Amino acid sequence: MNTPNEQLFNRAQLVIPGGVNSPVRAFRSVGGTPRFFKKGKGPRFWDAEGREYIDYVCSWGPLLHGHAHPDIVNAVCRVAQDGMSFGAPTELEIDLAERIIGLVPSIEMVRLTSSGTEATMSAIRLARGFTGRTNIIKFDGCYHGHGDALLVKAGSGALTLGQPDSKGIPADLASHTLVLPYNDAHALKECFQRYGEEIAAIIVEPIAGNMNMVLPQREFLQACRELTQEYGAVLIFDEVMTGFRVALGGAQSIYGIQPDLTTLGKVIGGGMPLAAFGGRRDIMEHLAPLGPVYQAGTLSGNPVAVTAGLINLELASEPGLFERLGDMTRAVMDGITEIGTRYGFALSSCSVGGMFGLHFQKECPSNLEQVMKADIALFKRFFHGMLKEGIYMAPSAYEAGFVSSVHGTQELHETLEAAEKVFCELAG
Repeated sequence: MNTPNEQLFNRAQLVIPGGVNSPVRAFRSVGGTPRFFKKGKGPRFWDAEGREYIDYVCSWGPLLHGHAHPDIVNAVCRVAQDGMSFGAPTELEIDLAERIIGLVPSIEMVRLTSSGTEATMSAIRLARGFTGRTNIIKFDGCYHGHGDALLVKAGSGALTLGQPDSKGIPADLASHTLVLPYNDAHALKECFQRYGEEIAAIIVEPIAGNMNMVLPQREFLQACRELTQEYGAVLIFDEVMTGFRVALGGAQSIYGIQPDLTTLGKVIGGGMPLAAFGGRRDIMEHLAPLGPVYQAGTLSGNPVAVTAGLINLELASEPGLFERLGDMTRAVMDGITEIGTRYGFALSSCSVGGMFGLHFQKECPSNLEQVMKADIALFKRFFHGMLKEGIYMAPSAYEAGFVSSVHGTQELHETLEAAEKVFCELAG
């Protein structure tokens, strides 16, 4: 007889493509049946069978303070009683915009959206409208949402134009996206020397999180900043994942580089659909209704999502929070890496703030080519072993993981105890 999770997945596949509303949830890369969740509290959640898990996905980043934080839940319930959405301005939108601007010095004006994809699509359009140019640069392995111009893979050489990475994207549209290796400042310089006068923007994850977690080389980010300034292009930091997750001021505050535009999401919504893009005032004033670049959204800045984001950022501003979060994240990663290495497996890890990468290879990679050398078969066995022990990690070897501010010593102990058991079994 099928389990409750299997029954739900069978139902879902009849009415939802693949049975899921976002592909990575389908467990296709690890095999098995996705877990359908019913309840979350703090660092833990429970599936349809009542099974409890320690959560290291945290809704793919937004849950900086864990599931159902009482301050967020209470505030959302209070605001929802006055109306879910108005399609008109509210003071709460101003409050959140002021809060973001106060925390991220490079942002002078901000526009709210409902998803990270909307934010990055809009930032690209704005950069093109501001510069009057067409081409953009992205980096292999970086994901910036499912906009047509951004679902592009590298061509056959370092300086060839991009190729569509999904059916349904016209080749001529993809050809305006130049795809380069992450962390390759030399390739970036060559690209600008060849196409510089045609390049509207660079969009980059300052810490990559969509090919597992890959740390930037400082000279690479510095090259992004210097070359865009030299050639009059716009530098866009995609901090949808890293914003208020790796540090209170985002990755840009860690590396000391100010982009022209920043995209934000996840944490600023506190678990609700909310994102934003913002940056230099002279660029942002090109947006309608002030300027000629059109962007709109019916639910943008709705009061319920904005309230969740405000409380999430208020909690994030607690003194010492990111230091404690970083310590806990490193403890989890160092512990798992030490255990796996002790049992003879090639393992490495990295972390910044509450974001981590666990790599099934001897050294942490610096680009997509190196990421692809990981032992994926071992990762799958590890994933299912940890899942069996009640530890829920990303069901893909190519996704970063997350720790919340409410993960504590008990969760650390249970996680490392599970890892010890799983690696022992894998070692035979």
